[in-house]
Parts: sequence; C-alpha cells; structure tokens
Amino acid sequence: MSNKQSVTDGAVGVSRAELIDLLNEDLAGEYQAIVSYVIYSQVLKGAQYMAIAKELEVHAAEELSHALIIANQIDYLGGMPTATPKPVKTSTDATAMLRFDLENENDTIQRYRARVRQCEALGEYAMAEQIRNILIQEQDHQISLATALGIEVPNVSDSSRVRLS
Repeated sequence: MSNKQSVTDGAVGVSRAELIDLLNEDLAGEYQAIVSYVIYSQVLKGAQYMAIAKELEVHAAEELSHALIIANQIDYLGGMPTATPKPVKTSTDATAMLRFDLENENDTIQRYRARVRQCEALGEYAMAEQIRNILIQEQDHQISLATALGIEVPNVSDSSRVRLS
C-alpha cells in the first residue's frame, strides 16, 4: 500500500514532499470552490434560492481565505503553490449546482481530516491547527448546502468513500 493510500485506514505516513503534493491538490480544490461559489451565487434563480445565493457569496470569500492559508503552508514547506483549479461543474438546474457543491464539500472535509493527521504525524502542529480552522468553515458550508437541499447533513466519516490523493 502506498503512503497516500494508507491514510484511509488512519495511517498517516507521508513525507513532506508528499504533503506538498496533497496540499496542492487541496489548493486546486479551494480554487474550484471559489469559482463555483461565485458562479452559483449569481445564477441561482427563484425566491427559494435567494438566501442560499447570498450565503454562497460568503462561502466564496471564505474559500479565498482557505486558498491563501493553504498556499502559505505549501510555501512554508518549500513547495510552489499550484495555479490550476480543479474543474468546475456547471448546470442550469439549481438543485444540481447545490449538489455539486455539497459533494465537493464532503470530499474536502474528508481530505482535510486526513491532512490534519498527516501534519501532526510530521510534527507540523501549527499547520494542523490552521487546517482544523478551515475544516470548521468547510463543515459549516456542508451544513448550509444540505439544509438548502432539504436533506440531512451527509456523514462523511467513512474515509473509504473519498480519494485522498
């Protein structure tokens, strides 16, 4: 089993170079979130979506803050922050857009939970704390999106459902 795969069962053995790569993937996800929240907040139509559209504007600003923190941590580790976002899914269907965002948040939460463990295993406790603070906001985003969709907040504690690298 590779180091990156071992994270799913609670093992955290990654090198600093691997952590840089994983954080760059996280950074690409933050860029994706910024773009999607900007688009979705502006194109959601209908009275039932006005409150969540405003909330998505707030989420976009928070995701930018997350991107800055992650980029700073990559630089601290001696890496170069990526400049490329993950692809953004779009739709003319408001429910589909919210589901896209919810799935991205679910994956992000799982990734950041793994990242906290990896940082701590490397003795990077301050970095782990930075990521914990991001995780708090990501979980708030997850709750907001699930509420807007009228569904229960997904349980993402089963780490086997997410790709960690």
